[in-house]
Amino acid sequence: MGRFLLVLAAFCLLTSAGAAPFENTMAQRTAACTICHGKEGRAGPDGYYPRIAGKPEGYLYNQLLNFRDGRRHYALMTRLLDPLSDAYLLEIAQYFASLDLPYAAPAPSAAPQDLLRRGELLAKVGTGRPDAPACTQCHGTSLTGVQPNTPGLLGLSRDYLSAQMGAWRTGQRRAHAPDCMAKIAKSLTSEELTSVIAWLSSQPVAAGGKPAPALGTSSASMACGSAALPAGRQVP
Repeated sequence: MGRFLLVLAAFCLLTSAGAAPFENTMAQRTAACTICHGKEGRAGPDGYYPRIAGKPEGYLYNQLLNFRDGRRHYALMTRLLDPLSDAYLLEIAQYFASLDLPYAAPAPSAAPQDLLRRGELLAKVGTGRPDAPACTQCHGTSLTGVQPNTPGLLGLSRDYLSAQMGAWRTGQRRAHAPDCMAKIAKSLTSEELTSVIAWLSSQPVAAGGKPAPALGTSSASMACGSAALPAGRQVP
């Protein structure tokens, strides 16, 4: 935790005319996160750093563990999280998950309408192949995520979605076995990926668009290790 607080202290010195009053709140401790992820974790201005505010607690916790433990690769995140304990990472996840903030409108899409229609069909119905089901089967019918561990797919930029799907395909991003997203990303063709990413990134998030409390009457057709685990691992 010491290195994290040093980063935060440097951030405060660089971005304020005077020393910020010490509050010892999670909001102040995580101010360093907002340098990249935007004010209150609403998303970075360039769209590449995703929104973390309001994401399911288990998902955020899993990703913090994944960055720290090498299942996701981004050196800045790894160095920031490396000294932090499981319990403290869970506190960070709980804090950002608790934030209830409106989403910004999506950037207009320049994609052809037939490509967007194909993307919508893939997201809601799937390919018909067992290794590439509809996004809604795991991420909820509104695609805003499912508690406790499955994130929403709306409110994310095209660049971020493209980068993550590419990382799944190449093995740069991994999850707890069985790694369903790696299987899906490798199964989809380049054309299918382009269309579903274009459609997802062009959709607004409805007011009050929070993760669903449960998947509902439908069930996922693929086993996903991260979705099955309560919150990544047990915290002592």
